[in-house]
Amino acid sequence: MAGNDLQRWGTCGQAWIGLLRHVWRAGEAGMEDRGPIIEGPPVLFEIASLSWDDPVLGEYGDRARIAHWSRMPRERAEAADGIGGRLRDRHGVDQLHWAAALLRARPWTTSAWVSLTDPGETADTVPCLVALAFRLRAYRLVMTAMYRSQDVHRAYLSYVPLREVQLRVADELGLPAGPMRVFVDVPHIAVRDAERVASILAAQPEAA
Repeated sequence: MAGNDLQRWGTCGQAWIGLLRHVWRAGEAGMEDRGPIIEGPPVLFEIASLSWDDPVLGEYGDRARIAHWSRMPRERAEAADGIGGRLRDRHGVDQLHWAAALLRARPWTTSAWVSLTDPGETADTVPCLVALAFRLRAYRLVMTAMYRSQDVHRAYLSYVPLREVQLRVADELGLPAGPMRVFVDVPHIAVRDAERVASILAAQPEAA
């Protein structure tokens, strides 16, 4: 997976394995606030289908956390990464409703961007997910999630709940959801998780 190429994956599990392999192959030694990491190049990809019933996630993911999230109602799923308040009440604005209203009035627009950061906020409060973009293509709602940095060992725990955010906006527009696109500027694996990641990749043969 080249850092500047759009990779398309059918499922969340496939995307997760591809993301792990991207960092594992191209990563270099680095440092993050929580300790040493393997840091990969920036990456952009699309996922067509996301579900907690994904067999790859069920086999290699954190089963306790998956069970917790899968029981959660859709309206609470948008709290993934603690972003619920930033989406629904950012300085008094429901940003998801704003994006849906803009797309309803101007279906061609590329301006339906939602920011999850504030200028000048302290570094330790800046979320990993910094923006969401919504656009209509082929009568479907496409969403792009932009991460400034992400520990990809458990990235899927954010992706499936984010799909629920996309579905909520799509429902408000009365349209189906298209693929979910993800950009990660600093994808990385914590060194403490390297052995576990190696075992997951060894068990997943690469597609020809």
